[in-house]
Amino acid sequence: MIDLTIDENIAEVVLNDPDKLNALDEGALVALDAAFSEAEEEGVRALVLRGEGRAFCAGRDIAGVDPVTDDVSGYLAGLVTPLMQKMSAFPAPTFAVAHGACLGVGLGLLIATDVVYVADNAKIGSPFATLGASLDSGGHALFVERLGAHRALDLIYTGRLMSGEEAIAAGLFSRVFPADEVLEATRAAARAAASGATRAFVASKRIVQRLRDDRIGLWESIAAETDTQEALRDTDDYREGFSAFQQKRKPGFTGR
Repeated sequence: MIDLTIDENIAEVVLNDPDKLNALDEGALVALDAAFSEAEEEGVRALVLRGEGRAFCAGRDIAGVDPVTDDVSGYLAGLVTPLMQKMSAFPAPTFAVAHGACLGVGLGLLIATDVVYVADNAKIGSPFATLGASLDSGGHALFVERLGAHRALDLIYTGRLMSGEEAIAAGLFSRVFPADEVLEATRAAARAAASGATRAFVASKRIVQRLRDDRIGLWESIAAETDTQEALRDTDDYREGFSAFQQKRKPGFTGR
């Protein structure tokens, strides 16, 4: 079950099947995709993704999957990858709360989110060693880029799960918090982003994505920054930010 609430320009999307540690079947992925579409249509200025119960998401729900007839490509290429692409392209800052199990597709959802705050009780890694399956949903790219090939394969071969503190120390995600504080810390960050210069944030998000995905170099990224600044100059928030600075007051950004 996927829940969506929108309040004060912030969407909160909740994976709400705690008895299954929020494992996702095909229907849940479709519902999650629809929640992101609705939040985008509503023009929210920030989004929080979290899981209800003891875990963020334990991955794919394979309880009823027959390995002989399993439509692997339909699930991963047909549903998971397009959802991750939609999440990554979301036109506002996105935040996720990672607690408990963050595995498989659940790890992929975190990879597709802009900022991930991690609980100290999080469990992050590759649980596939006992399934005869391979890590999916972007896990290889994340681990190799942040950990290097040797540590990535160590996690894959052994199935060892990293704690939240270990994951942050290794540079996988943003910040670590005690489990009872991570949700409020994430909501606070989303509130700050939603009241900020949203278009400028999204512009930086796109440059970061080009650096990550297209591997643009220093001079191309500088050119992108210049083009971005030129475009932002004509926004209400750009003018408001300069006026507030010059008048020594707090800016009132509108996201326009």
